[in-house]
Amino acid sequence: MSIIRWNNGNNMTNLFDDFFTKDFLNWGLANNSTTNTTIPAVNVKETADTFEVEVAAPGMQKEDFRIELDGNQLTISSERQNQKEVTEGERYTRREFSYQSFQRSFTLPKNVVDVDQINARYENGVLHLVVPKREEAKQRPPKMIQVQ
Repeated sequence: MSIIRWNNGNNMTNLFDDFFTKDFLNWGLANNSTTNTTIPAVNVKETADTFEVEVAAPGMQKEDFRIELDGNQLTISSERQNQKEVTEGERYTRREFSYQSFQRSFTLPKNVVDVDQINARYENGVLHLVVPKREEAKQRPPKMIQVQ
């Protein structure tokens, strides 16, 4: 008798697969993608004057980031490769390459962003972006209209 995988349209098989293949005691894997690469967590906040984006990317340098605004598409990406030099006479039985990359894209409302005033800084493992709104796109307070 052979075992046949059965899926009646629900994701129960994925639950069982995950139970046997993922380490549930390691909560650091919570942001892993299906390719077992880490995707940084992102917070996006809109205020009356700005959009504020925070990307959790500990262990990186500010030079590792590439931030691009194309029309109303904001893309934050990074590519980092660590290679250690092998000295003469050094032998190893296992060597793992370290390569990290990610890309996150966000669609901003059209014709709202003041492109010349975008500010980015990397501090304590978090990339902070402040994307100001154009003056004409900012929400104005309610105006009282007098009836004559």
